[in-house]
Amino acid sequence: MAKSKKTTFGLAAAGAVAAIVGYLLPWGVENVAEAAGGKVPGPTATAPDRYLYYPGTEALDPDEMRVTACGTGMPAARRGQAATCFLVELGNGEKFLFDIGTGSMANIAAYMIPYDYLDKVFISHLHTDHFGDLAGLWAGGWTAGRTGPLRVWGPSGATPEMGTKSAIEGFFKHYQWDFKTREAVLSPVPGQIEVHEFDYMGNNAIVYQENGVTIRSQPAIHIADGPVSFVLEWNGYKFVFGGDNVPNKWFAEHAKNADLVIHECFPTPEILVKYYGQAPTVALRVGTRIHTSPPAFGKIMSTIKPRHAVAYHFFNEEGTRYEMYDAVRQTYDGPLSMATDNMVWNIRRDEIVERMAVITEDAWSVATLEPPPARTTPPVNMYSKEILDGAWDIRDSEQQLLQEHADRYGIDLKTFK
Repeated sequence: MAKSKKTTFGLAAAGAVAAIVGYLLPWGVENVAEAAGGKVPGPTATAPDRYLYYPGTEALDPDEMRVTACGTGMPAARRGQAATCFLVELGNGEKFLFDIGTGSMANIAAYMIPYDYLDKVFISHLHTDHFGDLAGLWAGGWTAGRTGPLRVWGPSGATPEMGTKSAIEGFFKHYQWDFKTREAVLSPVPGQIEVHEFDYMGNNAIVYQENGVTIRSQPAIHIADGPVSFVLEWNGYKFVFGGDNVPNKWFAEHAKNADLVIHECFPTPEILVKYYGQAPTVALRVGTRIHTSPPAFGKIMSTIKPRHAVAYHFFNEEGTRYEMYDAVRQTYDGPLSMATDNMVWNIRRDEIVERMAVITEDAWSVATLEPPPARTTPPVNMYSKEILDGAWDIRDSEQQLLQEHADRYGIDLKTFK
């Protein structure tokens, strides 16, 4: 495996396919032999696994942590980069989502992890690019096999209506039709959301502690009161997720001695003007006072000295990455990833390995447990007489399908409506 080095953003830029080609084409026999530990591979040998990660094919070691970038971009999510979301998987089987920004559910689904294992979401703050795809996880997981409620942890606000609890209450008002119609057919249990709101002013306060995992929060400074950062500790490992956060004393104190630190590194003001359509004064304020600029990101990392730093919250492309990278390197020369979606870090005692995941766009959900019982009676009461009168009787065309399914699963069609 390739160990973490100072510069690791090239692979993210090239993509998974280019990584394979870039590895194979320039290498002569001597280089291949060196990479293979002195043994020249035969014509049917496999390429080294240092570049690519195939979800669902690689068991996580009991003494290992894996972090996957499911969203690394901007509020205007696009096909190539969703908004903020990071998946943390631990060797004891626990999995956690930190933020679930707009567009990130497509990446989450591509990893084909049973939804029963994706039931814990920690929200840093209530901007849509950090929790806008909660609806997709909620409804998608409900219809695709989750057996229990979704569990959400998030900060309070300066006033009750600005906190996570109020946001979820509003969520159910907004999705009332969705909730009621699914509840009428499916088990209502997975349609629930358990809200764990905690004080956004808690300094290194424990907000979660189960199965050997402790998660703490600290205040973050971002546009208004309410945002937080998170620190996850397990088995001697320390993972830090900054959310949206300008430099502050809490982060500088509690992010020290971490294995992997993910912190925003917002586009420079010039990039915001040139590519994002913002006015120069707005770009300056947003890029340096509401978000963390690349040199400020570097200063933070030089101060806390993580084993590996991850910069995110920018569109990682040819027009931006070099300016961003050079600006970070003005103030930081340690191990660094310039993040993009589907980048993966395996955190081990002696190394941190960065790779790109190879994902499918045609993933199906994977069921694990027997689902809770569905409703035993059809939701006829959900229809008005006028709508029912508009139904077209085509039962003769599907009789064979119905009978075959009923025979296979022991369903009595006489009671089926």
